[in-house]
Amino acid sequence: MSALWIQALVVNTFLIALAQRTSVLTRSGWVHAAALGTILWGCLGWSGWLAVVAYLCLGSLVTKIGFKNKQSRGLAEARGGQRGPENVWGSAAVGAFLALLVGAGVESRELLMVGFAASFAAKLADTFGSEIGKRFGRTTVLITSLRAVPPGTEGAISLEGTLASAAGSIAMTLVMLTLQLVPSWPVALVVMLVGLVATLGESLLGALVQDRVAWLSNELVNALQTLLAAVLAMLLMTL
Repeated sequence: MSALWIQALVVNTFLIALAQRTSVLTRSGWVHAAALGTILWGCLGWSGWLAVVAYLCLGSLVTKIGFKNKQSRGLAEARGGQRGPENVWGSAAVGAFLALLVGAGVESRELLMVGFAASFAAKLADTFGSEIGKRFGRTTVLITSLRAVPPGTEGAISLEGTLASAAGSIAMTLVMLTLQLVPSWPVALVVMLVGLVATLGESLLGALVQDRVAWLSNELVNALQTLLAAVLAMLLMTL
């Protein structure tokens, strides 16, 4: 085991032991977050790890906005907004896989990092859009028909939620750019755009099939959304 992986294991074990006192994740969620953090630090170094910590913090903060209001209407996240293992991997499985490919020396590293950045930009866009839309969305419509539906309906979108999704994608991309995980502004613009497009694609998937397919859970839909973002971003960069 290289020194970087030993460092990753020690740092993540120590930090997660401290972080378990907070209410961001469940206890088992923190254990899985430690495994994810070790993978990211071991494959990408501290910058890749810090980017996903920023994603977790930003997502947790936006979840708390208007939480009591959302809770009173039955729209809040379960467990008081705490995420469990299924949420950790639903959000980060694609990013972790791409990080492992980078760690294994698979080329092109730059292309894989674009996919990594896009997957988290899309997921933060989804979180921002969902949480802001449920709290502040004035008119919620189904993405396939534009028919008015109650907030929280699978495949529902609102103007407020869509603008929040764009803000989430921009915020996550700026984190990636600041940490030099995205190499330049032109690439960052691709990542920002893909993050929003993949979020709208996730809404489309939710409207078309999620309620019709018993095994298609929210976490699996999240993973498919991040996969779509990563593949689309890498294809655009290749072209």
